[in-house]
Amino acid sequence: MSRQFISSGSIFEQEIGYSRAVVDGDWVFVSGTTGFNYSTMTISDDVVQQTEQCFQNINAALIEAGLIMQDIVRVRYFLPIREDFEICWPVIRRYLGDVRPAATMIVAGLSDTRMRIEIEVTAKKSRH
Repeated sequence: MSRQFISSGSIFEQEIGYSRAVVDGDWVFVSGTTGFNYSTMTISDDVVQQTEQCFQNINAALIEAGLIMQDIVRVRYFLPIREDFEICWPVIRRYLGDVRPAATMIVAGLSDTRMRIEIEVTAKKSRH
């Protein structure tokens, strides 16, 4: 089975040279995804709204790959400000509370100072 590359249309993917997601067999690897609305290339100043947009972007990539959020097995959160993480928990819980993937939160600088969170997921096709 060959790889399938999924693009969100983000200018970052073209300029940097990566895919929003890569499908390899039953596995889908979604790149670190930020709170940019890729259709307008705008981003909210609010970390909670950015978290919501991250999950909308991730969901769109998973749907294109033929998966759903419940297929996520691993998630990594990257935030430049440690204290921002807890205020994002309600959004995270709404999307992944029942999924309960393995998770890691890392405090790290992001490539654009407007970005307040980046989320990366790995998903595996399952029998729905």
